[in-house]
Amino acid sequence: MRQIDVQKLIDEARFRKFHLLLLFWCALIIIFDGYDLAVVGIALPSIMHDMGVAPTSAGFMVSSALLGMMLGAVFLGTIADRIGRVPAIVICLLLFSVFTAAAGLTSHPVMFGIARLLAGLGIGGVMPNVVAQMTEYSPRRIRSTMVTLMFSGYSVGGMLAALVGKAMIERYGWQSVFLAAGIPALLAPVIWKLMPESLAFLVRNERADSLKKILPGIDPAYVPRQDDRFSLSDKGAASGSPIRQLFADGRGLGTVMLWVAFFMCLFMVYALSSWLTKLMASAGYSLGSALTFVLVLNFGAMIGAIGGGWLSDRFNIRYVLIAMYGLAAVSISLLGVKVPTGVLFLLVGLAGASTIGTQIVTYAFAGQFYPTAVRSTGIGWASGVGRSGAILAPIVIGLLVSRALPLQQNFIAIAVPGVIAMLAVCFIKVRRAPQDRVADPAGQADPA
Repeated sequence: MRQIDVQKLIDEARFRKFHLLLLFWCALIIIFDGYDLAVVGIALPSIMHDMGVAPTSAGFMVSSALLGMMLGAVFLGTIADRIGRVPAIVICLLLFSVFTAAAGLTSHPVMFGIARLLAGLGIGGVMPNVVAQMTEYSPRRIRSTMVTLMFSGYSVGGMLAALVGKAMIERYGWQSVFLAAGIPALLAPVIWKLMPESLAFLVRNERADSLKKILPGIDPAYVPRQDDRFSLSDKGAASGSPIRQLFADGRGLGTVMLWVAFFMCLFMVYALSSWLTKLMASAGYSLGSALTFVLVLNFGAMIGAIGGGWLSDRFNIRYVLIAMYGLAAVSISLLGVKVPTGVLFLLVGLAGASTIGTQIVTYAFAGQFYPTAVRSTGIGWASGVGRSGAILAPIVIGLLVSRALPLQQNFIAIAVPGVIAMLAVCFIKVRRAPQDRVADPAGQADPA
């Protein structure tokens, strides 16, 4: 009998066509997810005008999707470790595609909010699953880069929403950009068939035949044999309650601080995603110019995510995150200062790099912080708890906007969470537990 350590085989593998295809499918899903998430912020001024809603009410409309995202991240992130990641990902894709399109058919704020709540289940649920999937299958030496490359699709989706918005909202109405979001549902059967299932799920359920089909694509040197038996090197957390395991083996403080970081970062991300267009429009920019800021924000996010992932594979990812959160606080604070347009575009790009980009790197960090058996659960709970920050952000900033405060005070309110997130990451210590041997995200044990 031959014993195959599946995790070791993946850790030591070289980048191959298998990884490229998986990266393509996961990134494509995140592009759709990013579009569905950004489309509300893009269309918000038109929706407010068409439905006659005030800024405070608009904040609640936006937050309905974020409440769904919180529930989706926790429930669909946790359930994926039980039913498999591919079914969970397909369920999420159908939820956010169908119900975002349905929101475009509504004409009342309450019905719009309900549709976005249901779409949010899918938007929030898909993130921990694709991060866990990419983390699990990526070679160790490029793991952060792979996850952040995949997640840069989030920014591509945001830019796509801005481009589609500029082309279609004034001509066909805000409803058109929501209806376009239903198209990805057609890809659900293809993803179901082509995406490989979670290795941890296959090992746990003793699906040797599936493993023998997948592993040669990862490492051609592996030739399946009849007597092969498969295991995972970080199997220590496989037993017991998955949620309880998030606090086991010295991960308790790290888990809580990770939740704080997610909360604060998602507050900044959704405050900017939901209100940047409106804030820039109120500062005197036209709708087209304000949408250009959204393009720059998401372009900066893509650069920040890829650059952050590259740095994280070469340095301690925790230190990279601390620096990025500090940059977020500074760049967002300066958005309210009157500066030349070129400088303002640079600041918006830096804000995107250090908020959306940093959130993506934080997902990569969470994916490496937890062992394989509870990875989707860990990322799902961090994302789900963090979503409360995303829910509060549009409401809080909506209240500030309704009070007609100076522009700089609005941006300072968005920047303060960056300082708190930076401090939270400082308290996270990654330990190598004896039984699950979780590796430090930087590739070495953190001395603590």
